[in-house]
Amino acid sequence: MSDVTEIETPVDETVEAATAEAPTVTQLEEEGEIAADYIEELLDITDLDGDIEIDTRGGRAYVSVNSSEDTNLRLLSKPDTVNALQELTRIAVQTKTGGFSRLILDVGGSREARVAELTILVDKAVERIEAGAESAALPPMSSYERKLVHDVVSERGFVSESEGEGRDRHTVITRA
Repeated sequence: MSDVTEIETPVDETVEAATAEAPTVTQLEEEGEIAADYIEELLDITDLDGDIEIDTRGGRAYVSVNSSEDTNLRLLSKPDTVNALQELTRIAVQTKTGGFSRLILDVGGSREARVAELTILVDKAVERIEAGAESAALPPMSSYERKLVHDVVSERGFVSESEGEGRDRHTVITRA
């Protein structure tokens, strides 16, 4: 199981995004369309086949690339590659829209696989706490992954808090 970290957005952009109004569904759909066009061009250049789906939820545009055939799309579905492609796609969207993007890219189910990995990580941390540990710290991860962890921790009846700065920011789990 790899501990994948997403490239963090510089602090000034994060602050700017946090103080800006939440994007509308129309704006998120536009982000998704721009991202889909960008990814489609990339797939054409690399001669890979994939079906692109766009969704909006939770104030984010989600773009998924999947293939029903046995293609080389799995080459792009490695977590580090997906994170790099996500950042490039976000930059393409930001260049076209002039605004900050919180777009999430999934290639070949890589995000679902990462959620499963994070769930296992949380379950092991919860086991340590149930065995007597006061708290359990997880490795540093992206803000999106920390949010997923917070959700899983809450479902397990525990509490979590992010600690640290920048690339060292991580989640600490404790009893409720």
